[in-house]
Parts: sequence; structure tokens; C-alpha cells
Amino acid sequence: MPNVGKSTVFNSLTRAGAESQNYPFTTIDPNLGVAVVPDERLEALAEVMKSRRVVAATVDFVDIAGLVRGASGGEGLGNQFLGHIRECDAVAHVVRCFDDENVVHVHGAVDPEGDIETIDTELLLADLATVERRLERTSKAAKGGDAKLRAEAAGLERLRDHLSDGNPARSYPASEALAEALGTLITAKPTLYVANVDEESVADGNSYSSRVEKLAARQGAEAVRISARLEAEVAELSEAEAGEYLAMLGVEKTGFEEFVRAAYSLLGLVTFFTAGEKESRAWTVREGSTVRRAAGRIHTDMERGFIAAEVGDWRDIVAAGSWARAREEAKVRLEGRDYLVKDGDTLLVRFNV
Repeated sequence: MPNVGKSTVFNSLTRAGAESQNYPFTTIDPNLGVAVVPDERLEALAEVMKSRRVVAATVDFVDIAGLVRGASGGEGLGNQFLGHIRECDAVAHVVRCFDDENVVHVHGAVDPEGDIETIDTELLLADLATVERRLERTSKAAKGGDAKLRAEAAGLERLRDHLSDGNPARSYPASEALAEALGTLITAKPTLYVANVDEESVADGNSYSSRVEKLAARQGAEAVRISARLEAEVAELSEAEAGEYLAMLGVEKTGFEEFVRAAYSLLGLVTFFTAGEKESRAWTVREGSTVRRAAGRIHTDMERGFIAAEVGDWRDIVAAGSWARAREEAKVRLEGRDYLVKDGDTLLVRFNV
């Protein structure tokens, strides 16, 4: 929704300086930014390896304008904004969970469930229109007798009914025939609810954020709690000043790290590391990726000429104090091309081109 703190959250995550004002549709063009994924594992590896350079994993965030009731029909430039969502891999739905008479609510009162319902309805209506258009085209083409097209049309009819009943596309059973169609739908994207609370509610939440967390649990989704205003304030302070301020509020750390990690996890990603004196770096691959594919993330030549990879758990490397010592202690093993990379693996790739 407009005026829930999306751009303030975005700015605190990415330090991108997106405009944030107290009126709807401040964000007409999407803002793009990159957030570093906090990772104590990488820091620990870099310390024992005495790395001169440390490179963390990142998540790309897109800040789009708020959607309003009727967006699926074009209200508030809705069609344009919905198009921006379709281009993303996942959705972080920022929900207003604070009272502030100086920040207007487009519907007059703070109502987390009502706001979520409004957004969900608009996204469902947009997807329903997409499915109906595709169904019309596919049904016409299927009259020629193509069995594959007939199966797709039947599947689209079931998907249309599923959406019409108020169910998101992500809860529709996986279907090979509809894989392409499902890939175009907004409600097929994994969703993370972000309860934006006031500074005093960061530690323990409030009644609003509690309602968001319960709703997310019913949907099988994840929810995180963050104070956009607090994040913005902390971003302007030195590390020492930030620590003192958070201690005064009774907060060990802000919701920044939890939000970025949750977004990273939502995308189905895992982190592996390379570590050495020159550089320690976190790399990102899809969960279930082979070590050969992971090697390709480092350099295409490594994937093309892959021979094997030495693999060690980051904890074992840190405990040993060096890669060589971990190898001597048999904490490093040799894996072939079909090994599936696990979160926290540290790799040394052998290749020849």
C-alpha cells in the first residue's frame, strides 16, 4: 500500500537514497538497489585466512510504488506497477504496523489484514485476467486437435477456478503443462511479509505485527519485523553510536539482517565460499546446484574444465585455522561434478582448460 514505509525500508537496506514522501505514488519509476547479505561465517573465514579483501553475497531489491484498490483495473497507474512486480523473483510485502497521525493511511485507519487483503485481491485479479487471456488463446488454438494444447487449456481452466476462489497461484499443484503460464503470474512468486513497526515495538512487536505474523503463519509464509524509521536513523550513525542507541531501546540489533537473510532464503539460494590470502568471497547458487555449476559462478572456465573440488565446511576451516591444516586433519574431502553444494561449503576447484 502507499505510505507504509516501503521506500524507507528500501533506503535503509540499500543506502540507495530513494525518494520517500508522505503522499501516494512518490515512487512512479521503480528504484533499484543492492543489499549486502550479512554473514559472520565469511568474516570468520577471512580472519583465519588473513584475506586482504572480503566480498559478501548480495540481493537486488526493487522498490515499486504502492498499489491501491482497483490497481488491477488501472487505478493509480496500477497496470504499470503490476508489470514491475512481474519482473521480480519474489515479493517482500511491507505492511504498515504503526500509528502516526502525521502519516496518512489511504483508507483512513491502520488495518494490517485489510491492507494485505487489498493487495492480495489486486494481485489475484491481475493474475486471473492474465490466465483468462491465455486460456482464450489456447482454447482457440486447441480446436485444431493438438493434444498438448487441449491439456494446457484444461489445466488453465482449473487454474482459473483456483484463482477465482481466492487462492494464490503458488498454492496450485505443480504442473509441467502449466509451468510457463505459472511463471508469468505474480501470486506464484514466494512472498515475505515485512511488518513495519515503530521504534518502540522492534524488540517485542505490537498488536499489529502480531496479526501479520499470524496471517503469514496461516498462509505458510514467513514474516519479519522491522522499523523503517529506526533503520533510517541507525544508518546515519557511527557503529558505536548505533550500538548505544539500540541498547537504549533494548534492542541487540535491528531487523535489517533478518530481513535480508529472509529475502535471500525466500529466493531458494545457498551460499558457498572461496577463501584465501588474496580474497575471501561469498558466492550464491540455487539450492540443489551441483558443484560443477557452482564452479561456473566463480569462472566459466572452471565449469567447462571442471575436474573435482576440494570441499570443507566453513566451521572446520575456521577451527583448523587454515585450509592446509584442515586438509591435514581430514576435514577437507574431494568431490566430483555431481556433488550438491550445501550452504556453508568452502570450495577449492580443480580444473583444466
